[in-house]
Amino acid sequence: MYPKLAFFLSILSLHILTTSASDPDPVQDFCIPNTELGSTRTSRFNLETCKIPKEVSPEEFVFSGIKSPGNFSNTGLSAISVTPTVFPGLNMLGMSFVRADLKVGGINAPHFHPRATEIAYVVQGKVYSGFVDSTNKVFAKIIEQGEVMVFPKGLVHFQMNVGKSSATIFGSFNSQNPGTHRIPNVIFGSGINDELLEKAFGLTFEQISVMRRKIIFPKEQGNV
Repeated sequence: MYPKLAFFLSILSLHILTTSASDPDPVQDFCIPNTELGSTRTSRFNLETCKIPKEVSPEEFVFSGIKSPGNFSNTGLSAISVTPTVFPGLNMLGMSFVRADLKVGGINAPHFHPRATEIAYVVQGKVYSGFVDSTNKVFAKIIEQGEVMVFPKGLVHFQMNVGKSSATIFGSFNSQNPGTHRIPNVIFGSGINDELLEKAFGLTFEQISVMRRKIIFPKEQGNV
């Protein structure tokens, strides 16, 4: 094979792999799902049947569900995830977002999103915010009202309210289904073999049982 052709095919293959790993590009202006006709499940997506444009109203592009905080967890975090499931106007646009509120001293435990980069904007408050790269280097600082921090896709990140009042954060994702893996839940709430955890963390079975009872957070926190 000619060297230039081999190089071109290598670049083309990389592009195809990169493209297939992200949300699909829209092939029309928008797609408000027609719930009456249902959807077709493929290996990676639910293919929604779209409403015809003349049946779509402006209200379907407006969401009012993040005006106030949601329910708070025992870590002092409230998170309202907004995806096409609750806001049909986002369907096929390759994005989603979240409102997160932190009580004083509240934390958003270390977690990561396997399918999205996140941009976090501080609406109010003072938040210790950061992420850890693949060499275990921590990039963290206190960010305040009006400041933004980006969390690269797939990297563990975290937040803690270090101010004297509640904090509110608006997060945006470049995927309509970013996914969330919370590290405490993944380790102690997923059913990993106790013996393996004992050897990995130097804990006894009794200590692991205590960690399971104390650390598991509610699933309803959503993406944040």
